[in-house]
Amino acid sequence: MLSLPSWKCPEWTLNASQVNVSSPEFTEEWQKRIRELQGAIMVASCIQILVGFSGLIGFLMRFISPLTIAPTISLVALPLFDPVGNDTGIHWGISFTTIFLIMLFSQFLKNIPVPVPVYGGEKKCHTSKFYLFQVFPVLLALCISWFICFVLTVTNTLPSSPTDYGYLARTDTKSNVLRQAPWFRVPYPGQWGRPTISLAGVFGIIAGVVSSMVESVGDYYASPPPPKHAINRGIGIEGLGCLLAGAWGTGNGTTSFSENVGALGITKFCTSSYIRVLPFWPRLDHSDKGEMGMSQLAHCSHASSRKHLTGAIETRM
Repeated sequence: MLSLPSWKCPEWTLNASQVNVSSPEFTEEWQKRIRELQGAIMVASCIQILVGFSGLIGFLMRFISPLTIAPTISLVALPLFDPVGNDTGIHWGISFTTIFLIMLFSQFLKNIPVPVPVYGGEKKCHTSKFYLFQVFPVLLALCISWFICFVLTVTNTLPSSPTDYGYLARTDTKSNVLRQAPWFRVPYPGQWGRPTISLAGVFGIIAGVVSSMVESVGDYYASPPPPKHAINRGIGIEGLGCLLAGAWGTGNGTTSFSENVGALGITKFCTSSYIRVLPFWPRLDHSDKGEMGMSQLAHCSHASSRKHLTGAIETRM
């Protein structure tokens, strides 16, 4: 939507070194784009709410199977190849290091317990086995890669010129953002002004909403398929989240996150806090009436304690 000629950035804003970002003129330039996006998201989200809570998506599930979901999800993911390639190409060495560490932790070291100090119970101070690499493979890989970049930045191994390859891998390129950002800020609806609505913007976001619903159905099918009424609630709640996001002016919508499904698949670990944020009423039974919470728990590691499972059973939205 913002790539349309009518929303093209003025020439005087293209040179960041000559723009006063705190000036009223510049502030209005980016805020009016946010307001346009707000209005489009809020209107389009009403379509998703209607589709979800009316039961239409559940009715359409009789025509949807894994054979239709798989190619659709693949087509939705195709536009991501360009940004992934661009972001990875910032520094291929760091990128491949991160990928290697994630594979190492999640596939080869996942069954190796790490002794951690624990206090409590009859033994008081003692050590307990914790499957660190299974639970935090992605987080560990990111932390190690960031630390490598930090060391390379401090030692000036990475180039200091913005035009040189590898400069964006430095950890101090955006340090001014942290220094200038306020410590506390309370967002509120309409914080950028009254949202504006245009036909082109609404239809553009509706296309994104349809893609989001298809992706969400694919995420739900990543585990044993939930019943239709659970899918209806899930799509409806996602639409409600988009409506609230549009009102608050976040510039984006809400949807089920495929990466979270992948994280559950890698770690095989979940607790009641995982299930609590799902738009379903989880039940831990293996009948045909079991809902989405049961499907997620079916993939949890048997190493998870009974306490975690009990907490999930008692969770209600």
